[in-house]
Amino acid sequence: METLRDTRLQLLEQWLKCCLGEAAFSLRPASADASFRRYFRVVLGDASWIAMDAPPGREDCRPFVQVAELLRRAGVHVPGIVAQDLERGFLLLTDLGTRTYLDVLDDANADALFHDATEALVRIQLASRPNELPLYDEALLAREIALFPEWYVGRHLQTELTPAEAETFHTVRARVLACSLAQPAVFVHRDYMPRNLMLSDPNPGILDFQDAVFGPITYDVASLFRDAFVSWDEQRVLDWTVRYWQRARRANLPVAADFGLFFRDFEWMGLQRHLKVLGIFARIRHRDGKPGYVEDCPRFVAYVRAVCRRYRELAPLLGLFDRLERCEPVAP
Repeated sequence: METLRDTRLQLLEQWLKCCLGEAAFSLRPASADASFRRYFRVVLGDASWIAMDAPPGREDCRPFVQVAELLRRAGVHVPGIVAQDLERGFLLLTDLGTRTYLDVLDDANADALFHDATEALVRIQLASRPNELPLYDEALLAREIALFPEWYVGRHLQTELTPAEAETFHTVRARVLACSLAQPAVFVHRDYMPRNLMLSDPNPGILDFQDAVFGPITYDVASLFRDAFVSWDEQRVLDWTVRYWQRARRANLPVAADFGLFFRDFEWMGLQRHLKVLGIFARIRHRDGKPGYVEDCPRFVAYVRAVCRRYRELAPLLGLFDRLERCEPVAP
């Protein structure tokens, strides 16, 4: 694997020479990624760019190029594509800087930063059109939530659901998917969270959008306020969600007219994501050998517990998590 990566790095350097000429440039890692993509900062004098290495067969640059254009037309700040070699899996992008929301967020600036992120999200949703992106349909939602019993329960905790637990999970899963599919559909970034938002001008810069789909309107709101790597008290989450809902209503987006119904949809949509992420983080560690993700699983377990306590239809899942928390996670 390392030999392959070194070979690709040599190919990337050769391609960059064709793009930038013979002037000497430096190349250094720009960010870590949970996928097989790699990013490098390319520096030449006072100028810098970001080079993406997406190995064909494992990753595809085409969705990134397509979604970048959709988001640019929506009026939000995304990297510009300076050069591309789609067959070999190379992109040269404009550089949105080095500071993510996750790097800089604190109690003092969170309101202002989330205001900007909410404004950008509304612009994205207003630009939504059907038949531009893959559908976030029942099959995809179900495949995602199935990662929880397969990878988090089966691989990470080395246990299996009992027949009664499996029936409970299936019942709750069906309720959550029905709620998700009943929501109006818009463009969904699918990972709209502080780690993928850059502090920039205009703010925010938006990254990691290549998996965008057309699906439930609450999904990105839940991603933003119930984040994988930073948690906020419930009152602030409620306040930010109200502010998004008010902004969406003024923009005539198809959110529920009653905030209570909208918040229920937000929470239930979040539950689908929380269960999915538990599975993904376990898979990243045990299949891909990447530490640093599964350590955040307790955050998602806490999210699951909180939402299940608030809705009687979801409450049966609490007993399952009581039992799972007594299981000892396996080493990577």
